[in-house]
Amino acid sequence: MKNPFANLFKKKNKNEAESNPTPKPDSGKKKEGFFSKLLKNRLGKSSIKGEEILGVELTPKEIRLAQVSSNKANQWVLDKFYVHQFDGIEEGGTVLENQDKIADELKLALLKSKVNTNNAAIAIPVTSAIIRVVTAPLMNDEELKKAIDTDSLWENLVQLTDNLAEYSIFHQVINKDEKGNTMDILFVASKLSDINSYTAIIKKGGLNAVIIDVKCFALKSAVDQINQIAGSIEDSNLTAVIEFGLDENYVMILYDNNPIITDIFIRAQDRKTLSESNNQEEMDALVRRYMTQVKQAVQDFESKYEKRIRNLKVTSNLPNVEDYLASFRKNMVNTGYNLFNPFDGIIVPAQLENETKFSNPSYFSTVMGLAFRKLDVFGYYKFVTAVKNINLLPNRENMIAQKKAKAFSNFAFKGIAGIVVAIYIVLFGFSFWQITDLNKKIAGYDEVTQTHELRKLERNKYLKEKKKMDKALELSQSIKSNKTVSFRVLAQIASAVPKRVKFSSIDYNGSDLIVIEGVAFSDQDILKLISNLNNKKLISQASLASMSLPNDQQGSQTMKGFKIACILESV
Repeated sequence: MKNPFANLFKKKNKNEAESNPTPKPDSGKKKEGFFSKLLKNRLGKSSIKGEEILGVELTPKEIRLAQVSSNKANQWVLDKFYVHQFDGIEEGGTVLENQDKIADELKLALLKSKVNTNNAAIAIPVTSAIIRVVTAPLMNDEELKKAIDTDSLWENLVQLTDNLAEYSIFHQVINKDEKGNTMDILFVASKLSDINSYTAIIKKGGLNAVIIDVKCFALKSAVDQINQIAGSIEDSNLTAVIEFGLDENYVMILYDNNPIITDIFIRAQDRKTLSESNNQEEMDALVRRYMTQVKQAVQDFESKYEKRIRNLKVTSNLPNVEDYLASFRKNMVNTGYNLFNPFDGIIVPAQLENETKFSNPSYFSTVMGLAFRKLDVFGYYKFVTAVKNINLLPNRENMIAQKKAKAFSNFAFKGIAGIVVAIYIVLFGFSFWQITDLNKKIAGYDEVTQTHELRKLERNKYLKEKKKMDKALELSQSIKSNKTVSFRVLAQIASAVPKRVKFSSIDYNGSDLIVIEGVAFSDQDILKLISNLNNKKLISQASLASMSLPNDQQGSQTMKGFKIACILESV
């Protein structure tokens, strides 16, 4: 089989990548108006938040489902995760060879997982895709479209062996070199017959395929997202990943946000060793042959781009992959090998914790990468690397147009509803103003009545206080000796009272004891009063006699009642 990764990606022009990370708009292109941009931005943001995409990975032995969303803190949350295992497909059988069986199992998986969306993102094997980055003369959007519509561009640059009409093709300009008058175009294609078979399986299973990705790009999506969660800038710019297993084997170096992929060849006997053998000598020999190719790919990259790769993330469908990692490290020193975890940094609800505990979590890198995908019909993400936007769905343009129309329709409906609500608010506001004016007048009359009642209550309160004062005066007049001392004591007591303390009574036995009753906001206020009293010259000792919680209330806070006994200094 021809290597699908041969001459896959070339490095961007360094100066351009630094000074012009996004493609410049064509000079002849009409600039988009402010309100048009605002509308698309609002619609795009709304559509992105409202998208519910289910990642679906189909294999001959199991179906993997994953769905994620972002919370208010912009953290990824795992909403759905389910692995459905099944039998009935012969060893070596493929998904496309057992379409009805896979569709039936998908129905069962969806039923058990209780998925609440029908929009699915799937990935085809790398071996089913043609991936190229081609260099073409610099063109504006109109010129590029014309060249593609006439088939002249792909016929000259890609030179497929079959008719272009037999392929589903995705392309995107990923780099423009205005100085060199060239541009780099990502070209991804797959046979229509294969794509239609995958979409038929998804449809029979009860879902609607909206994104068809390629497995290597889904893996890149997972790695990029986990790096972003971890905040690893270095890893985001330079990450190496090894896909090691029974199905596909390659090295993918993520540099300058583009994947550089090298296919790793393994023999039929090697696949048998991977699946059946526990013989250490056979395993070590396999790793040596494997690592020879990995080393060459790494050395080629380091020599070309003058960058050093020190760590490689490993993904694998082998249950005993850890046994091979030890051998990897022996064959390539000064390089770390870590098993990639696509759940790292993602919030996993308690009900899914057991579902995501695996000895080899990298097994689910593809389905998690698919779960991170967004259709983004309005291009809310201003500039995203092309490999995050891969979609080989044949009717994607019609589907996107329908979703745009639906979004516009919903937006228009909301707009009309908003106008109706606004008119209602204006009419309601006018009526409310009239009612409010009348209520103010009524309130004026009520206020007079309330004021009269308050003054009546205050008068009664003052009368009660007057009675208490008359009684106190009567009591003071009954003191025949040490009157001067008594009033001095009362003056010192008055100066000791904190702001948040109020007295209700003061009882004096005529000789050496004064009992004070009152209320305070807190225990600290009572303790402060006692401390102040103990610091007065005419008071020998002040102590708390009792404390209670009376019905007296200040605002929403209940005040505490107290009784303090003061022993006077002998005169």
